[in-house]
Amino acid sequence: MLAVLGVLLAALPAIANNYLLSVATLILYLAFAGQAWNVMMGFAGQLSLGHSLYVGVAGYVAGGLFFHYGLGPWAGLWLAILVCVLVGAAIGFLAFRFGISGVYFALLTIAFAEFTRIGFDHLGWTGGPGGMFLKVAQRDQIDLLNFRGPPAMYYYAMLALAAGAFALCAWLLRSRAGYYWQAIRENEEAAQALGINTFRWKMIAVMISSAMTAVAGVFFAFYYNNLFPEQIFHISRSIEIILGPIIGGVGTLFGPILGAALLTLLADGITELLAAFGWEIPGIKQVFYGVVLLAVIMFLPHGIWPALARRLGVGK
Repeated sequence: MLAVLGVLLAALPAIANNYLLSVATLILYLAFAGQAWNVMMGFAGQLSLGHSLYVGVAGYVAGGLFFHYGLGPWAGLWLAILVCVLVGAAIGFLAFRFGISGVYFALLTIAFAEFTRIGFDHLGWTGGPGGMFLKVAQRDQIDLLNFRGPPAMYYYAMLALAAGAFALCAWLLRSRAGYYWQAIRENEEAAQALGINTFRWKMIAVMISSAMTAVAGVFFAFYYNNLFPEQIFHISRSIEIILGPIIGGVGTLFGPILGAALLTLLADGITELLAAFGWEIPGIKQVFYGVVLLAVIMFLPHGIWPALARRLGVGK
């Protein structure tokens, strides 16, 4: 099944127009970012509502180096990952060392994202509220050094990242770290009683998740070519990331992919349908997201993929 899906995805640019490629790229981006969030929440049970922090910081680090100093995204990528890992480690240390968990940890992640948004809004280096605009080159020529090219190039890059994230998460879930995280997620006190260093393994989950999200942030910056603190650090960016795993199935491998695909396709379909009738309703996507989330919580509390997997007789 995975092989057939891989062949279809690889062949998509040959049959799809630029609009469909942009939708497919967005699905893959949300699937990748959802997998990153899933490591922290789905595997280790640490709820973050501030993952936009890592997207924004990474985007500004790599984008700023490119904008101000002409350094390509590949150099900025590694620095962005390092900075985000350090930020994630700082948040994790403050929270876990002082026993902050659950909803209070989630509030802490929101607070850090909001503080950073306010700070970046007043920094000249980031462009402040006016934003930062990256130079756009010819989109019909591939320039891998500066990550510039046609839509198909971005699609294949995101496809490779999503496939890599899936493989990494599959390995992590079946590794010693994965078993420790699941023990912590189910009962942290029992995990401690068994001799698991819960502080250490929660910190590792946060740092891996922040590093993966940093990659998504760099891609975001060089795909959309503009960064605004109000936009990229907003909580709606975090909600956009976490809805896929929640609807698809938290803690599963296919959940983030399925959730991202369903949400994006249905939301864009509704928007296009309304536009065909000449109706433009502000915030319709957010309303749709809320309705879908409510329906899933009521009828499929563990997500769509676990129920579908049981019917298909396959694993998670």
